[in-house]
Amino acid sequence: MRVSVIGCGHLGIPHAAAMAEIGHEVIGVDLDQAKIDRLNAGECPIYEHGLPELLSTHTATGRLRFTTSLAEAAEFADIHFLAVGTPIDADGRSYDTGQVFGAARALAPHLTRPTVIVGKSTVTVGTSRDLGALLARLSPAGEDVEVVWNPEFLREGHAIDDTLRPDRIVVGVPSARAEDAVRQVYAPLLANGIPLFVTDPATAELIKGAANAYLGMKISFINGVADMCTAAGADVQQLTEAIGLDPRIGRGGLNAGPGYGGGCLPKDVRAFTASARTLGATEAATMLRAAEEVNESRPTAALRLIEQTLGRPVDAVRITVWGASFKAGTDDVRESPALAIAALMHQRGATVTVHDPHAVPTALRRHPELDYCETLEGSLAAAELIVLATEWPHFREADPKALAPLVADQVLVDLRNLIDADAWRMAGWTVRQLGRPAQE
Repeated sequence: MRVSVIGCGHLGIPHAAAMAEIGHEVIGVDLDQAKIDRLNAGECPIYEHGLPELLSTHTATGRLRFTTSLAEAAEFADIHFLAVGTPIDADGRSYDTGQVFGAARALAPHLTRPTVIVGKSTVTVGTSRDLGALLARLSPAGEDVEVVWNPEFLREGHAIDDTLRPDRIVVGVPSARAEDAVRQVYAPLLANGIPLFVTDPATAELIKGAANAYLGMKISFINGVADMCTAAGADVQQLTEAIGLDPRIGRGGLNAGPGYGGGCLPKDVRAFTASARTLGATEAATMLRAAEEVNESRPTAALRLIEQTLGRPVDAVRITVWGASFKAGTDDVRESPALAIAALMHQRGATVTVHDPHAVPTALRRHPELDYCETLEGSLAAAELIVLATEWPHFREADPKALAPLVADQVLVDLRNLIDADAWRMAGWTVRQLGRPAQE
């Protein structure tokens, strides 16, 4: 099929590359000409594991190209994916769907034949209904333009794998014709046994919000338990392994750490909480808000552990933070716990240097007040304390013996429970890990 992907960001670029990978001819659309030029040259403007290779392969063959012209996309494509951003609104609690409706308004005059618009962005329930009415009114094809909602369930850092090998595909469809179009575009994945869950658009919209809200609550739950373990002298890692064996609980996503971040989970939990209130589900809203409060407390909880390890406030202490992205595998620093902790320590008077294998440029744009270092070894110069805040393999694989001579005090706080603490202690380091008993 001929496919367009409107919006070339952390969602749109991986989706466009993956659609080309499964055999479609793809055109990506974005308003940023400089970004389009880079993409057409096979250069990836974001870091996402496996994406640069896929992008360069398919732009070279001509199967994947990019443009700023919606008219060109409308003429070319049989089906259009909307992958524009839906940031949190000015109220801080709901989605700003301005880009979704703006893209639809701009595309509508060029829709002269029956077509299907597939929404990928995360939106408030009812958006697909309103979008369908708008397109029917503004498009020359009228009611022959149908809107499907097909929420993404991508994990940043795994976006390519999650698009090509998802655990499920959810589509909310208004008609059998729209369902058929979706089945055609995903046929190569369905042939590999990927389940297709077909429902109405409103349910599809709520499924995405419910999924991310549950993940946020799961993370906040185990972080709350980690606080209890810290107070009791218990080991959160052993606790997690034990309760994760219960199939009703599961081990996936149940990891104590500095909290959830990124461009999706925080805003999705906030918006789902707001939807619960709007729909009158006040008890659900209260429960969800409690999960948010736990997550919002993580930088302060991390600072508490850091100062306990130091034995004094962070004022005037030289601290290196390992990690800037909100998770490994991406350069996305939106609502990054690592940077929130770094910024808080800076506000308290610490001299903070941040190292990340891929996210230093994006972090520098958001937090220019911090110092940055491109190399692991260089980041340790004059450091009195190292804080491990993002779970990059780069840090897990670091050699504590080789690094020890670079740091006078050799003190490390591991907020991700990532490293082999015993190996580091044998190399002379003092190590503290979140929610685990203190050991020298």
